[in-house]
Amino acid sequence: MTRKLCLITGASAGIGAALAREFAAHGWDLALTARRKDRLQDMAEELKAQYGVESLIIPADLTKKTAPKAIMKAISEAGRQVDGLINNAGYGLPGTFTQPSWKDHDQFLQVMLTAPLELCHLVLPGMRERRFGRIINVASLAGHMPGSSGHTLYAADKSFLIKFSESLNFENSEHGVHVSALCPGFTYSEFHDVNDTRPMVSQMPNYMWKTAEYVAKSGYEAVERNVPVRIPGTVNKAIAALVKILPDPLGRSWMKAQSAKFRRQDGDQ
Repeated sequence: MTRKLCLITGASAGIGAALAREFAAHGWDLALTARRKDRLQDMAEELKAQYGVESLIIPADLTKKTAPKAIMKAISEAGRQVDGLINNAGYGLPGTFTQPSWKDHDQFLQVMLTAPLELCHLVLPGMRERRFGRIINVASLAGHMPGSSGHTLYAADKSFLIKFSESLNFENSEHGVHVSALCPGFTYSEFHDVNDTRPMVSQMPNYMWKTAEYVAKSGYEAVERNVPVRIPGTVNKAIAALVKILPDPLGRSWMKAQSAKFRRQDGDQ
């Protein structure tokens, strides 16, 4: 195959699906992975009809520690190589740290941290050897903010991904491999429904929201230009900048007040 292949995790909906469409529009074949095979099949058919690209469908559950190597094996057995990687799969874990079981935390970390790192580790040697690669780690505006009460690991994970992506960018740019952390704020998708935060976030003003398509275009542009960190949207950029210049105690006080609103949604007074 002459077309390059991009592996996208969490490709069945939201930002992952929008990124699949964006890369397909630029002529990339795709390896689509998520738990819902039917949605992946629908996506593959849509992209084939609209853009003429081919898609490998690889159902996978990233909570399983064997998933990253199994995904790479499926791609290799199809006679393809990974030229692009988008670590997008993710979710939030409601409640304060001691409320979920450790099993829940362990699975969260496997999906949100260990699997993205392992996939990067698996694909980078080949990218460096071929002197071409594109990696997007989907982080969040939350990674630029103070830690919150509730969803305890989410901002910490996203902050890690941002710093990790910066390091990978510095380490691999001279080898033709571009790495970007994509840090969206509030985005129209299923994310808040899955995390049971829809009632609260629906009260946010419209100017705080971006479409998944807007985020995907911003991510594609960033990784092509080899921008280490991209925050889509002027308002989100302003929020991240403001947090940087605020005194830490003031920033923490603000986040504590905002966290209290989310905690009420979780039923924790």
